[in-house]
Amino acid sequence: MRAPLMRIETHSSLPASADVVVIGGGIVGTCTAYYLAKRGVDVVLLEKGQIGAEQSSRNWGWCRQQNRDARELPMATKSLDLWDRFAEEIGEDVGFRRCGLLYLSNSEAEIATWAKWRDFAATVGVTTHVLSAKEASERGRATGKSWLGGVFSPSDGIAAPNKAAPVIARGVAKFGGTVVQNCAARGLETEAGRVSAVVTEKGTIRTKTVVMAGGAWASSFCNQLDIRFPQASVRSSILAVGPGIEGLPDALHTARVSVTKRSDGGYTLAISGRASVDLTPQQIRYGKAFLPMFQRRWKSLKPGTTEGLRSGHESLAKWALDKATPMERNRILDPKPDARLVAETYRRAGELLPALAGKPIAASWAGYIDSTPDGVPAIGEIPTLPGFILAAGFSGHGFGIGPGAGHLIADLITGAEPIVDPEDYRPERLATSAWGKVASF
Repeated sequence: MRAPLMRIETHSSLPASADVVVIGGGIVGTCTAYYLAKRGVDVVLLEKGQIGAEQSSRNWGWCRQQNRDARELPMATKSLDLWDRFAEEIGEDVGFRRCGLLYLSNSEAEIATWAKWRDFAATVGVTTHVLSAKEASERGRATGKSWLGGVFSPSDGIAAPNKAAPVIARGVAKFGGTVVQNCAARGLETEAGRVSAVVTEKGTIRTKTVVMAGGAWASSFCNQLDIRFPQASVRSSILAVGPGIEGLPDALHTARVSVTKRSDGGYTLAISGRASVDLTPQQIRYGKAFLPMFQRRWKSLKPGTTEGLRSGHESLAKWALDKATPMERNRILDPKPDARLVAETYRRAGELLPALAGKPIAASWAGYIDSTPDGVPAIGEIPTLPGFILAAGFSGHGFGIGPGAGHLIADLITGAEPIVDPEDYRPERLATSAWGKVASF
């Protein structure tokens, strides 16, 4: 089933032209359009289905600095400040609060890794508390277990995946932007070697700047333009239980299971890193590039099904601009959750937190998490096609850093001082040996 999602009303018709067209109504696309609209830029946000309906509503909702890759940490820190401002700026709550994130462990090696990250984070002004056994057991008292140690990041928090992107999209409209749902972008037109228009199923929009924030669909769209963007996705399955449970941490991670309080008072349950690798043409094409990542994660990944082939998001086929595309045939990626993984997650959650044992499953769903070979997003203009800006491959981190990413893209487009250094996100790095770089922590 689809994850819970707030539905919003948007425009049904297209303008003839715009300064910028953003393709993709997930958290990154909506934040990009939001920060452009706030600056008075004439921006159109296109979504082939519903705003926030794919991975942006299917994640845990964590907005964290803790254990971030060093390259993403500055963006994560800036994003937390931006999350804080949405409610006041838009006049509507996105469910964000700095509740702190709690990590518990009985592994000395894991705790040592967290402590090492704490020492690094302190050099850039990020506070993380490494917990003693007594402190960890006290903070984790809802488990009824003793813990060797843990960490607590007090300034981190959570937002509501079911409504964050839709609310921010309303903010786009509030500041003068145009949002159009159920309108797939089929491709681009060019003049003199640069972007000149976006071709959609509802007509053409003249523009000189396009942002591709299509999540798991981004690489197949790039392929239409003969742009090589190594991207692959895995199918992640999670579940939710309903409200009525008291005394649990708002956001808790352990190696066995992770638990997050939802805006309705219920809880999202998941096993970190566990996912299925569905066979797709793109998995084959870019398999060599992703081999180091899959080797590191092989204990958490398992072979999937042919669902990825049927979904069409990682197709290598070229499509015509005057006919229906895979995006129109599958407006919302809604893959089946792994029933065995859902059952295992539910069992583990009940064992970890007795208050959850026997609480009925309210919903379960799956989503495709798109990734780059180095696990860091690709953000920047494609040198071979001026005016085309890629913003994809967020590798399961996009929800939390979406505001910072959107702000950065708006900075690059308007010529403002970048909110963070864009160098580490340049798409060109994926064509060199830099793709093999991995996180230090």
